Amino acid sequence: MPDLLGIELEVIEILLVVSLVAVAARRFRMPYTVALVLAGLALTVQNELQLELTPELVLAFFLPPLLFEAAFHIQFRELREDLGPILALAVPGVVLSAALTGGLLYAAGILALPQALLFGALISATDPVSVVATFKAMGAPRRLTTLLEGESLFNDGTAIVAFQIVLVLALAGTLDPLKGLVDFFRVSLGGLAIGAVLGYAIAQLIARIDDYLIEITLTTILAFGSYLIAERFHVSGVLAVVMAGLINGNLGPRGMSPTTRIVLFNFWEYIAFLSNSFIFLLIGMNVNLDELGLYLQPVLIAVAAVLVTRAIVTYTLGSIVRIFKRNLPFSYLHVLVWGGLRGAVSLALVLSLPFTLAERRQLLAMAFGVVLFTLLAQATSIPLLLRRLGFAGNQRTPAEYERLQGELLAIRAARRHIDHLHREGALIPHAWETVEQELDQRERQALGAIDELLAKHPELQEEIISLARKEALRAQRAALASLAREGLLSEETLSELQAEVDSALQETETDHATEKQAIVEERAPITS
Repeated sequence: MPDLLGIELEVIEILLVVSLVAVAARRFRMPYTVALVLAGLALTVQNELQLELTPELVLAFFLPPLLFEAAFHIQFRELREDLGPILALAVPGVVLSAALTGGLLYAAGILALPQALLFGALISATDPVSVVATFKAMGAPRRLTTLLEGESLFNDGTAIVAFQIVLVLALAGTLDPLKGLVDFFRVSLGGLAIGAVLGYAIAQLIARIDDYLIEITLTTILAFGSYLIAERFHVSGVLAVVMAGLINGNLGPRGMSPTTRIVLFNFWEYIAFLSNSFIFLLIGMNVNLDELGLYLQPVLIAVAAVLVTRAIVTYTLGSIVRIFKRNLPFSYLHVLVWGGLRGAVSLALVLSLPFTLAERRQLLAMAFGVVLFTLLAQATSIPLLLRRLGFAGNQRTPAEYERLQGELLAIRAARRHIDHLHREGALIPHAWETVEQELDQRERQALGAIDELLAKHPELQEEIISLARKEALRAQRAALASLAREGLLSEETLSELQAEVDSALQETETDHATEKQAIVEERAPITS
C-alpha cells in the first residue's frame, strides 16, 4: 500500500507540473511538448521526481491511445487523396532511412554495421505531435497535417517491425533476407487485419447503442485491446491500433448523436493530452546529461546523419510521387523534411535493447540526443519555416471567429435567461428592458464584427456553411435512428433514408474538400 500511495502522489505531482507547464507554454507562445521536455530536464537536475521511462510504459500504455486518437480523426477521403506520398514515406521511406542512417554511421566509424543499422531502424519513426500543434496554431493547410500524421501513424509500425528484424542481426550476427521479408509482411499485414476486424466490429456495435458512456468504454477497449490482441498473436500491435482507429473513426460516428460525438471527441482529446504530457515530461526526466557529454561526438554525428537521411529520402520519394501526383506542392516537402521529429517510439525501442548488447549505452545516448535536438531545435523553428513558405497567413482568423462566435452565443444565452426571469415575475419590467437593450446593442456589434470578418475571409464563410450542412445531415441521420427505435420506421425504410443522407453527406464533404484544396493550392508556392 505505501508503494501504491507513493505512485499516486508522483502522478498527482506530474499532473500539477503538466498543468503549470501548459499555462506557461501558452503564456510564452512556445510548443507545449518542448516546454514539457525542458521541465523534465529541470526536474532531473533538481532530482525532485523520479519516474522511469520504460518501453512497456510507452508501447503498451501511452502509445495506443495516442495512435487511436490520431487515426480516429483522419477521414478516409483525406487519407485516400494522399495515400501515395504517405505510404511512400512510411514504408520504403523507413527502410531507406534505416539503411542510409546506418550506412552513414558505419562510414563515420561510429558503430559496426549491424549496430548502425539497428540505430537507423529505431530512429526512423517520426513523432508529429509538436509540429501538428504548431500547424493548428498557425492555420497551416490541413493537407500538411494529414501528410505528417499519416506518415507517422504508419511508419511507427514499420519502424518497430524493421527494428525487431535488424535486432536479430545485431545479436546473432546473421540474417536471412527472405525470412526477414516474410516476417515483415506477416507482422505488418497481420496487425492491419486484426485492427480492421476489431474496428469494424466495434463500429457496428456502437451503431446499435445510444449511450455515450458505453460508446466511450467500447472505444477504450478497442484502443488497448487491439494492441494487446495483435501482440498476443505476434503481429504489429501498433498497426492494429492505427487500423482500428481509422475504421472506427470513419464508421462509428455515423450512428452517433451529436452529443455523443462531442463527448467522445473531448474524451479522446483529453486522453491524448495526458499521454503526450506524460511522455514528453518523462523524456526530459530520463535524459542522462553525463552520458550525452560522454558520447558527444557520436551524438552529433547521429544528429547530422538523421537530418541528411531525412532530406535525401523525403526529397527523392517526394519527387517520384510528384511525377504521378502533380498537385503535391514541392514546398510541402520542405516542411516534411524539417518536421520529421523523433520522439517516444524511438526512445521506447532503444530502451528495449537487451543489456547484453555491448553498445547499448552509446545507442541510448545517441537516441536521446537526436530526440532532444529535433524537439528543441526543429520544433521551435517550424513556425519560422511556415511563415517563410507562406503557410501561416491566416492563423488568426479561426481564433478570432471563435471568440466572436463565443461572445454572440453567450449574449444570446444571457438574453434567454433574462427573458425567463421576466416571464416568471422575478425581474421588474424596467430592469428587464434596460438589460435587454444593452444585450441588443452588444449582439448587433458582435454580428457586425462577424459579418466584417467573413467578408474579409470568404474561405472561412464557405467552411462554416459546409460544417452547418454536415451537422444538419448528421442530425437528420440521428433523428431517423431515433424514429426507428421508437417503431415509427421499418428497417428497410430506415436503410433507404439513411443511405440518402449518407450520400448527401459524402457529396458535401467532397465538395468542401475540393473547394478547400483549390484555395490551399492557390496560396501554396509550388517550386520545382
